[in-house]
Amino acid sequence: MSDVTAYAPATLANLGPGYDVLGLALTGLGDRVVAAHGEPGAGVTLDGVLNDAGRLPRTAGANTAAVAATLALQALEHPADLRLTLHKGTPHGAGLGSSAASAVAGALAAATLALGGHLNDAGHRRLLDACVEAERVAAGVPHADNVAPALLGGVVLIRRYNPLEILPLPAPPDLRVVVATPGFSFSSREAREVLPEQVRLSNATSNSANLGALVAGFFRGDLELIGRALMDDAIVEPIRAAMIPGYRRVKRAALDAGALGVSIAGAGPSCFALTGSDRDATRIALAMETAWAAEGVTARAHVGAIDTQGARLVGGLAG
Repeated sequence: MSDVTAYAPATLANLGPGYDVLGLALTGLGDRVVAAHGEPGAGVTLDGVLNDAGRLPRTAGANTAAVAATLALQALEHPADLRLTLHKGTPHGAGLGSSAASAVAGALAAATLALGGHLNDAGHRRLLDACVEAERVAAGVPHADNVAPALLGGVVLIRRYNPLEILPLPAPPDLRVVVATPGFSFSSREAREVLPEQVRLSNATSNSANLGALVAGFFRGDLELIGRALMDDAIVEPIRAAMIPGYRRVKRAALDAGALGVSIAGAGPSCFALTGSDRDATRIALAMETAWAAEGVTARAHVGAIDTQGARLVGGLAG
């Protein structure tokens, strides 16, 4: 096997009141990493990053694709000298799990090439732990609400972090996700720094109730309940909304166009809307782009579904 190409999808984290504990994988956007054998003794190196407009680090120790690959090989106790090339398909700094997609694709490509084939369940768990730790590079703290759905696909609930416990939730096949990404960005680290360390008990109670309602909605396949529950975030959205010029107008436009619910995508500044209709999704996408244009902001909308595959190998499987 001379090289391997792995793909990991973009993700939506939080889903309103599910801060740091809910996430889903999104079709149509994602990163690819090509892993090839490198010079003996070089370890994991980064040959290049493509389609990122020069915004991401080119050094292996500062890019989550290479960091996750290195940590994964260590966890698997299978060191290797590998060259990685990262092809970005997830917008950077948009709240769509860009660093997680890079980490997961890098870890999967590196581990598959080093081991000479597909990973078993224990190997995937070690990849998950490595990618969660690699997220420190982007966010300053390890978190799994982007990494877990990028690796596993579908919708996931992070029950706890130490030790990490991931619970998959049913993915309603009819759910459509409209993501509108404006032409400005900020980092996950910045978006975390504005959040309070303590919250009012009444707000915590409200978010707990709506997190439970979200989980119930996914199990029931009740898209309207999912939409209502994600709209009721008393802690994070009110603070982060102030960081996103035009967010309130865009949210209102999506709801007026028929969205079941609207919230901030991860750390932002993208926002997303949910619907159960392809036709409605197209109308909502146009409404969101138009609303941002009225604020003097160019935005691009993407319509997708829940990616139930998660990370996968997409090339270079034959030796």
